[in-house]
Amino acid sequence: MNLAENTPLERLFNGIVKENPTLVIVLGMCPTLAVTTSAMNGIGMGLSTTVVLALANLFISLLRNVIPDDIRIPSFIVIIASFVTMVDMLMQAYTPDLYKSLGIYIPLIVVNCIIFGRAEAYAYKNKPLASFFDGIGMGLGFTLAITVMGFIRELIGSGAIFGNPIGALPDYAPAIFVMAPGAFLVLAIMITIRAHIINTIEAKKGVRLPVTHTDEEGSECSSCAMRMSCAGKFQKVEAMMKADKEAKTAAAKPAAPKAEAPEAPKAEEVHAEAPEAPKAEEVKAEVPEAPKAEEVHAEAPESPKEEEVKAEAPEAPKAEEVHAEAPESPKAEEVLAEESGDNDVAPAPVSALERLKAMKAADQAEKEANK
Repeated sequence: MNLAENTPLERLFNGIVKENPTLVIVLGMCPTLAVTTSAMNGIGMGLSTTVVLALANLFISLLRNVIPDDIRIPSFIVIIASFVTMVDMLMQAYTPDLYKSLGIYIPLIVVNCIIFGRAEAYAYKNKPLASFFDGIGMGLGFTLAITVMGFIRELIGSGAIFGNPIGALPDYAPAIFVMAPGAFLVLAIMITIRAHIINTIEAKKGVRLPVTHTDEEGSECSSCAMRMSCAGKFQKVEAMMKADKEAKTAAAKPAAPKAEAPEAPKAEEVHAEAPEAPKAEEVKAEVPEAPKAEEVHAEAPESPKEEEVKAEAPEAPKAEEVHAEAPESPKAEEVLAEESGDNDVAPAPVSALERLKAMKAADQAEKEANK
């Protein structure tokens, strides 16, 4: 069934079949397992939850632009609790027997995961009309599931329908079906039957195929509560079907003519075009000859002989000439005469010690000159 998204009919179908809160999303398990000992309890619990769901979704959607995002959860709880209180008081006034049978589970609708989950996932993000019908669809899906579950448990476990005993059934009815283990057993059977029917219909239509919803299938959401209805589990199969369809379409089309590839040249032609390598004699002829050893020896200039080098070197002066050229050092008397500065003036008397020093200085100067 192809329905436009967010229309009233699509929201009803989505809540009852596609995303049934009990058989698909598996939410609200506490009242589902506790109050479904009879079909009447299922109807009463389901309808009261439907009223709260529809009104809560409507008001949350109307106030979605007013409620701050930071305090949306407390706001949802206040709105839901207000409608739960109204329903609790109405049931206590007009259906006291049903109210006593359901007991504490009527006030506990406030914390029912179905109501809070739809408020967060849908009503806070969509328009009021679609949100209202989404609440009705989810409520009807919940009511239908727990009513059928209560009917089966009451029929098998108590031998009655809506509180009316059936005499044809044996007296030894299995009481386990009206106990907690029977609730789990009936719920598992109903989930399995629903999944088998839906998968069979989808397989016949060729739209979707039943596949294992695991991480190996590429969905990567195996822990999500929406995994049974999420379209993500069919993405891999749909991609495979699309690829097969494209392959069949491509095979049905006429094959395009192949482009003529140019022929490769033959080995003889390639060999003929290759230039010949020069012969060894021609290469040898082109290489210049190295000069002989005699020619290299002849061209090298002769080194000068030892006699010529000896003749050109200047002779060192002899010791006698060096001694003759050295100027004689002035004697001590002349040095004393010059220091006096005036020849006419009589020299000052010199002591014996000073004369001895002057003679030693003259001898030292003479020795240095001889050296």
